[in-house]
Amino acid sequence: MTAVEIDFPFHVDATGRAATTTRDDHVADLVHQLLFTEPGERVNRPTFGGGLRKLVFEGNSPELAAALQFTLQAALAQWLGDVVDVEDLGVASQDVTLQVVVRYRVRRTGEVRTLELP
Repeated sequence: MTAVEIDFPFHVDATGRAATTTRDDHVADLVHQLLFTEPGERVNRPTFGGGLRKLVFEGNSPELAAALQFTLQAALAQWLGDVVDVEDLGVASQDVTLQVVVRYRVRRTGEVRTLELP
């Protein structure tokens, strides 16, 4: 039997129930949630989050990319270290775009996944 998890973002499926997803897709959902949650946004976890969402309208620079890379690496290790092993995390500043690429291994299955966020 394949385990299922509630899908993110939360929505209702065609049967009128909470939509579900596989465990591996749930891990990808967890990484997305961590990266885009603002620290301080969650009441009982004030340090949870990577803060990417607030950077949409911020100025872009190589210094910002370096600081963000350090912040995201620490957040992934702290909050998802028991679920994934980060193999590579790159943050690049290109003109007005901040490119984030996370390559991680799902600990439960050993599957390597890559998440690219332009």
